[in-house]
Amino acid sequence: MKKITHAVIPVAGFGTRMLPLSKSVPKELLPLGNRPAIHYVVEEAIAVGIKHIVLVGHAQKSAIENYFDINAELDSQLRVKGKDALADSLNWLPEDVTVSMIRQGNALGLGHAVLAARPIIGEHDFAVLLPDVVLDPFTGNMSADNLAFMMDAFGADNHSQILVDKVADEDVHKYGIAKLRDASNIDEQSDTNISFKVAGFVEKPNLADAPSKLAVVGRYVFSNKIFDYLANTKASVGGEIQLTDAIDALISEYGVNVTTMCGDSYDAGDMRSYMQAFIYFAEQQLADDE
Repeated sequence: MKKITHAVIPVAGFGTRMLPLSKSVPKELLPLGNRPAIHYVVEEAIAVGIKHIVLVGHAQKSAIENYFDINAELDSQLRVKGKDALADSLNWLPEDVTVSMIRQGNALGLGHAVLAARPIIGEHDFAVLLPDVVLDPFTGNMSADNLAFMMDAFGADNHSQILVDKVADEDVHKYGIAKLRDASNIDEQSDTNISFKVAGFVEKPNLADAPSKLAVVGRYVFSNKIFDYLANTKASVGGEIQLTDAIDALISEYGVNVTTMCGDSYDAGDMRSYMQAFIYFAEQQLADDE
């Protein structure tokens, strides 16, 4: 069984939906409770056995890389003051986990961002975690559900996996929507991970034109072959290289599966959802402190 040990997290976006908060602070570092949003995404990757995380950013996102580095001066000051436990909590990455950063260069879309990680990922199969999407870490089991399930499913049949979840009618137009191979009612499932083949995706359709209500959540497990398709994908809408175009090509030749999501997710890149998530995460952490 193939084991996924590499992951890509694209962090080059300017976060225009989060302005003015994101004007000087990267949206990935905006807090959810007492930690930045990307902290939970990286914890999720580590929980499923990822050992090398590649952040794809740009020149103005160096603060994200710094967050995962050791601040030697701060560490020393805390230990001099006898705050060893606090210092240890800041250096929380396991010793066998590496975080690298590579720059995207040009803002040519999500597909281009994933392709930019190729020099580091090399020939490995890999996961992609979009940092705007934070899965609820307080419920469920990160080491067994969702991304972990997808990685096991990929290891079993070598089909790339994409996490999806059923959305409300009024939200269908906001997401990439899965086109199912049959008229199955599988999109009614919500309490368990189920993997099944997908025919393709429709990007942000009107409700009347949507092939299902299963929306892409922001977690992927890809065969390394996706890089070849991305390299040959021409820019389309907005002059960007669309990840969905490369996925469609991968589907036609090798097949791709979607996995239904367990639990809840939060869009930390949308102001309303972010504020709701902040309150929820803060309440959970305050309850733990009592």
